[in-house]
Amino acid sequence: MYRIGIGYDVHAFDLLQGANNLYITLGGIQIPYKHRLIAHSDGDVVLHALTDAMLGSIAAGNIGAHFPPTDDKWKDVSSKVFVQHANSLINDKGYTIQNLDITVICQEPKIMPYSIRMRQNISLILNLEIDQVSVKAVTTEGLGALGRQEGIAAQAVVLIHNATSQNTGA
Repeated sequence: MYRIGIGYDVHAFDLLQGANNLYITLGGIQIPYKHRLIAHSDGDVVLHALTDAMLGSIAAGNIGAHFPPTDDKWKDVSSKVFVQHANSLINDKGYTIQNLDITVICQEPKIMPYSIRMRQNISLILNLEIDQVSVKAVTTEGLGALGRQEGIAAQAVVLIHNATSQNTGA
């Protein structure tokens, strides 16, 4: 049996912050950028969208239900923890990830030079082959808040499979 999940996340840039030694974390890797992201955890929109897609594939709620931003326990935590948790829930239900596809949406920074490193990192986190992981990017052609470089977003789709399941339930 196959199931699919879709996830989305967006974070604003801290536009008031200075430009010294700054980076953002996407797909678990650090990317130099002139602004940091405003977030409770590390603000990794790639891994947050992926976590939501994974949780959605097994109808297990969303990232906020599992890791509330009001809980200081999750302050500045690596989003790798969220992905690993969602993966363990998927595995506990007898499913495995078949493939995942992530799209990063922003004007800046340029994402494609970092795409292969993000794919490699996500492959390692989830114990997948690199060809099971897609990370790509688009701009909004200058439209909206993302086009004005006020933030960054990501969407993710994940396909899971349970070869032994004979019914349509999780």
